[in-house]
Amino acid sequence: MKNTGKKEAAFIIKSMSEFVDSYAPKHLTNSVSTLKSYKMTLRKYLAFLEDVKGVKETTICKACFERCVIEEWMRYMRDQEGLTPDTCNVRLGGFRTFLKYLGSRDVEYKYLYLEAIEIPLMKTVKKKVNGLTREAVKAIMAEPDQTTVTGRRDLAFLALAYSTGARIGEILSIKVKDIHLNTEKPNITVLGKGGKIRTLYIPSKAKSHLNRYIQEAHGDHPNSEDYLFYSRNGKTKNQISAKAFENRLRFYAIRGHEKCEDVPLKLHAHQLRHARATHWLEDGINIVQISFLLGHEQLATTMKYLDITEDDMRRHLEELEDEKDDTKPKWKQSLKDIIK
Repeated sequence: MKNTGKKEAAFIIKSMSEFVDSYAPKHLTNSVSTLKSYKMTLRKYLAFLEDVKGVKETTICKACFERCVIEEWMRYMRDQEGLTPDTCNVRLGGFRTFLKYLGSRDVEYKYLYLEAIEIPLMKTVKKKVNGLTREAVKAIMAEPDQTTVTGRRDLAFLALAYSTGARIGEILSIKVKDIHLNTEKPNITVLGKGGKIRTLYIPSKAKSHLNRYIQEAHGDHPNSEDYLFYSRNGKTKNQISAKAFENRLRFYAIRGHEKCEDVPLKLHAHQLRHARATHWLEDGINIVQISFLLGHEQLATTMKYLDITEDDMRRHLEELEDEKDDTKPKWKQSLKDIIK
């Protein structure tokens, strides 16, 4: 690869730094995990260029980001680093986003993004999310020790996660100012994927657990900027990591499995989300409404998520069309039941 000079290398490295430190958090996402993923992707690509291609940071040029090099990197991740196709595809997606930003800074680099979006994703095996029965959910909910502060906090988290079907990242990013429980329809505002704001309606039981937890953890005059669920480091209230709560879930899963075999030993938060969606479907909630409640942009995403076929989809839409003539549509009644 031809070295076009230190000036070009400096421009590219500076663009990487500005992308992860400024542009991405301001314009793309507030997700800590996504921002870490961007940083990891760029760091790994630089390591690939140096270790495999012999290109140092001072000699990087636009040719280092052309399609053939990126495709070689994809194969290297799969064959030499042993990464799964899913992980390789995630890194490709993050790298494409950076190249789009790079092209916006200098027209000479725009072709790199156009080449990158033509790179096909690696074939993956669809992973079916293991569902949770209603009995399993009850068994898990019964495990947190309500005589302890941590147990009451964990039950509030579990009740919120299951009743709303929210993503763990959405829940952990909730701040006190986002909570609106003293209204006709109690709700919490969250920042979902793509920076989209959505509303989670809170059922009465979950509201009760949350009110008790908030009073205990935040007091009568809570700071509106404090995270709902936090870890204390001295006087500072920090956001709890997803890994910390996943560990708590595994702890309750092991204990809950002893009483109910339906509880998976390797329980993770996404299974609560999937369980809520599945149980909504079983309760007669329309697939269109489930898609809305889950925060999916495309109905097709919800279909794949719940293993719904095209025939199932047509049936659900026909039911929704028939309900237009009813004075009280079934899906509206069901949705009302959700937020009681």
